[in-house]
Parts: sequence; structure tokens; C-alpha cells
Amino acid sequence: MWKKYILAESVEEVVDALDGDNSTRIIAGGTDLILEIERGVREGIHTVIDITRIPGLDEIYEDEDGVIHMGPLVTHNHVVASPLIREKAFALLQACWEVGSPQIRNRGTIAGNLVTASPANDAISPLVALDARLKLKSVRGEREVALVDFYTGVRKTVMAPDEMITDIFFNAPAQNQHSFFIKTALRKAQAISVINISILLTLRDNSVQDANITLGAAAPTIIHAEEAESYLVGKELTDDVIAETGRLTAKAASPISDVRGSAEYRDYMLGVITRRSLTAIRDGVDKSTIPSNPILLMGSGFNVEPAKVPWNGDEIQTWINGKEYRLTTGFDKTLLDFIREDVGLIGTKEGCAEGECGACTIFLDGRAVMSCLVPAPRAHGAEIVTIEGLQSGDQLHPVQDAFVQYGAIQCGFCTPGFVMSAAKLLEERQTPSQMEIRQAITGNLCRCTGYYKIIEAIDNAAKSTQSIGKK
Repeated sequence: MWKKYILAESVEEVVDALDGDNSTRIIAGGTDLILEIERGVREGIHTVIDITRIPGLDEIYEDEDGVIHMGPLVTHNHVVASPLIREKAFALLQACWEVGSPQIRNRGTIAGNLVTASPANDAISPLVALDARLKLKSVRGEREVALVDFYTGVRKTVMAPDEMITDIFFNAPAQNQHSFFIKTALRKAQAISVINISILLTLRDNSVQDANITLGAAAPTIIHAEEAESYLVGKELTDDVIAETGRLTAKAASPISDVRGSAEYRDYMLGVITRRSLTAIRDGVDKSTIPSNPILLMGSGFNVEPAKVPWNGDEIQTWINGKEYRLTTGFDKTLLDFIREDVGLIGTKEGCAEGECGACTIFLDGRAVMSCLVPAPRAHGAEIVTIEGLQSGDQLHPVQDAFVQYGAIQCGFCTPGFVMSAAKLLEERQTPSQMEIRQAITGNLCRCTGYYKIIEAIDNAAKSTQSIGKK
């Protein structure tokens, strides 16, 4: 897929390696880029610069001036787990919670979501509503760009080929500012937005002092519903005002018809979700709709750690299931293909090769990830666990044992991914609820549709683990 792979150790190394043409690309999560390369959306990419080993780029913090910053390695799950974002930018947290699955949210970054520049990307509309800005860096220096000005069309931005995003920042909303995000999609998880909306309102004495209403998948770029924003100012959120705002918001859109929905459906649903968002803000946003302690499947891999050994580009030195491997092949593959073809561990399966089915789930430096969306050289200096590494000697992992006992295996093709997700869940929760079990496996699809047995097995694995712990 690429000819040269750089595992960068600093931002300076990254900007020095960016050559100013379109043959070099930065990769962080890779959940978009790898698919784009394979599908021919991004052609002529010869060099990939991996920034996922650079410490300090995965931080979310508020500075002394009340500005919230997010580094280029902040993932969707970092946002979901952030008390700061939950308190002050709830719409952004809602959007990130809606992205993909735990495995996708563990790799996919906010910066990557912005750079991909699809108007359906969930993180863009709340950040535009928050008046976010970007800091771009190259060997020529640094510059700031308002996110609303960052886009010039579908999958087009003002970012030059030799630039990288080093900071995403916005003023922390005040206590009288309230935000909300809703998307319409074809299923509850792993679904691209048919339409989405983000609303940020400034309220005083029950009336709207200022309004930001931003729409995703409603035009070639994220747009403001300007007429609706102006209409709201000075008004209370009565049912009639909310209804009229919904009409004006839908009027602002110019959606297309595609496989996910017709333009007419998008127009209709835009009015619906506008009314729902405004009603939620009026009645008091219920932040408990997203768990305060969400399932992440991040384990010990929450923060970026440097590689265990320096990268020289000549070999991939990695530790899989506790065993060291040093290989000089597989540099241009995905991690899934590298594990199966070069390492020879075939328990991890390829179902879709698009991050949709979860059959290829492994643990990479503590995080559950889709190995079909990770470049193989990222294994260098990493600790990896595959399905073969879960059992201890001849003793099956409690989840594996429960899958056998409760008939959760069926055809078996998806089983390794389900088992890996469930095993990581039990690291995070000793006694997961049914809802938490369901959340943990949202990234795993069973082609036999045997979810009841799978959930039953995971539930009983948790109980058996708890029972063993009490002995």
C-alpha cells in the first residue's frame, strides 16, 4: 500500500518528512486513510508517517485563559472519557460516542476526522458550533485557521501537503451555554450519519441570547443554519418557536440523495432532530444518556507510550502473546495480514477488511483495535495480544470457556473478535451490566445472528471470574 513507512518520534521529524506534495501522508488512527488508500480515494501515496508514538499529543486540557485544547492524537474514546468535555462541550462528547465502535474509537482521532473532510463526519459539526480553530505546522512555520474556513468542498481543505494539525482548540463554553448533538443513522452503531446537527445556545432569563446551529451531511461542507440562528435570538424556547426553528433549519440544507437516504428524507429528519435538540436543551440536557464511566476497551493503553525499541525501517520487532518476533517482511501490509501471513497466527480472522465486523479484533498496547485498519509497521516495539494469547497454558480464558459452555460459537468465524472484546470488557468491569456487554460488542457482527447466546456467555464469564476471585 505504501513504499516507505516512518514511525516518527517528534513533531519536528514529522514536518521535516512532509515533502510538500501528495505522495506523503500522516497516519494516526488510520481508520479512514487505510480504506481510502485501498479504495483508490487517495492515490499516489508512497510514504506514510505514523505519529502514534509521539508522547504528549493525546492530551485534552483547559488552559489558564479558558481555552480547551486537544492534541492530534486525541481519539474519540479520549473525548468520551473526558470529564472536561462532558462538563463543557457535551455535544462533542455525544458526537464521539456515536462514532463507530469501541475498537474504532480507540484508534480514530478527532484530527483525522477533521482532515478526512467528509460532511458526514460526526466530530466536525459540534466543533464548528463551538467555533473551534486549528493550529497547522510546517517547516515554513505555524498558522491558525478557523475550522469553519478549513473546508473548501467535499473531502477538500485548505491544509497544504506539508502541514500537520498540532492543536484543536476552542473557548470553553460558559455555564449559561448549552450544547446538543443528534445524528440520524441506519443503525445504532457503526453507522455513518444520514444527517446530523449540533446546537450551541447561550441562554439568559429563559431566552436565547446567541445560537449556533451547524448541520452535517446537509451540504458539501458543514454549514450554519443562519436564518434559524437569527430567528432564535431574543426568543424563549416555546413549542411554537422550536417548531419554526426546525422549519428554518431544514430550509438551510441542500442535501443529496444517496444509498443512506433521499434528499427529501434528510430534509424531513433535519426538522425532527432540530426540534429534539432544542427541546432537550430547554428541558435540561440529560447527560446520563451517555454513561459517566463508559465502556472503552482501552485497558492499559489510554496514554501514548514510546516504542520499546527504536525504529530503523529494516525490521519489525514486536512482542505478540509474550513472544518476541523480528521480521523483515510485511512492511506494506495491514497488521491483520502481517499477523496471519508473516507471523503465522491465523486465529485472528478477516471478515470485512473495513473495520465493520470486528472479527480481526486484537489488543495493541492494551487497546482493543481492528487490526485490518492498523499498518503492520505499527507493531514495531509494541505489545500485541491475539486470540491465541488469551489462554494460559492449557487453561482457556473464562470467556473462551463460557463460549463453549453456552453454545455461543456457532460457525465460529466471528468468535475470535467477540472473545477479544469480551475479555477486554472484563478487564474494565468485573460485573458488567447487560447494557455494558452490548456496548462492548457493538463493533462485532455475528453472521449467524446469535447474539443472545453470546451475551449470555459473556455474562456468565463475568460471574465465573467473580466467583474465582472470591475463592
